[in-house]
Amino acid sequence: MQKIYLDNAATTPMSTEVIEIITDVMKVTFGNPSSTHQYGRSAKAMVEKARKNIAKQFNVTASEIVFTAGGSEADNLIITNAVLNLGVKRIITSKIEHHAVLHTIQALNHEQKIEVDYVNITEKGEVDYKHLQELLSEKTKTLVSLMYINNELGNILDIELVCKICVENKAYFHSDTVQGIAHFKIDLQKTPIDFIAASAHKFHGPKGVGFAIIKKGFGIKPLLVGGEQERGARAGTENVPSIVGMEVALIKAIEKLSEERAYITGLKKYFITQLKNNFNDIEFNGNSADEEKSSYLILNVRFPTEKPMLLFSLDLKGIAVSGGSACQSGSNKGSHVLNAILNEEEALKTSVRFSFSKYNTKEELDYVIEVLKELIK
Repeated sequence: MQKIYLDNAATTPMSTEVIEIITDVMKVTFGNPSSTHQYGRSAKAMVEKARKNIAKQFNVTASEIVFTAGGSEADNLIITNAVLNLGVKRIITSKIEHHAVLHTIQALNHEQKIEVDYVNITEKGEVDYKHLQELLSEKTKTLVSLMYINNELGNILDIELVCKICVENKAYFHSDTVQGIAHFKIDLQKTPIDFIAASAHKFHGPKGVGFAIIKKGFGIKPLLVGGEQERGARAGTENVPSIVGMEVALIKAIEKLSEERAYITGLKKYFITQLKNNFNDIEFNGNSADEEKSSYLILNVRFPTEKPMLLFSLDLKGIAVSGGSACQSGSNKGSHVLNAILNEEEALKTSVRFSFSKYNTKEELDYVIEVLKELIK
């Protein structure tokens, strides 16, 4: 039986190069970065070199990078900090954000009585930018939190437009960029997003490590206390091997971005064509089949009937895909993203998210089509 991995939006396989550098750091540079002896200084130098190199990729300073345990912690740190430290009284978001954002905002609404407004979303999962402008006409101190690439639909936010709207209305702008980092270029001098979040395992790095970029001038009150690591922004001994692994993964991904984007785009276009040629009445959720409006990494397919065991059946055939975010895989409520944009009848149909990487091939996609033809009759 073949084993085919098409769930790269959930996590990506670590590259050999990253595994090798992590192993080397674990063997040789094992000191605590807060220690003053040579072992600690060597580890600290590696962490700061990684911070500097990561900052260069986004045209920011090293002091604006805060290492975290991943994208969810980065989102939590940013949103909570905006409320507790920057005086934000109102948050505008959408109902199709990742739960790392939605649940954090809901907690702040409950605990801090923060006002929450949801911008309208079209049936394609697009932000209604006119409605966003209208919401911002109210001059309460506001944080706008909208994700760059939707993790289920692949929809791309017009971040330049949102930046413009936020600047004009003196609102802070946070974007969960977890699905976009290393796959799309982000220059934070040209596109002045105030806060972004990243997770290494989305670009062939290790799990359990990520970073927040918090623009200079915004003080940080840590979520985790107990030490002065990360310039007081986050207590806890830095995960040196994973930070270095993330640095290598990010730089290599950005160096090869154009080449890999062209290759993966070709795979996605080929798969769309094969799906259309072999199945009647399939639909593509959101803008996921639109090359200009969606990430080249994600395709969300809605089949014409309800097939509740389809994901399980695909798994038995060696094909790894998902029905939505892996973070809510135990939920019986279905995808909150699809429930927000589809009517009840369409939401009941079986949707599958296929997400691609540089390691996939057309031969693998041909096998998936053949298996789907067996399962969907």
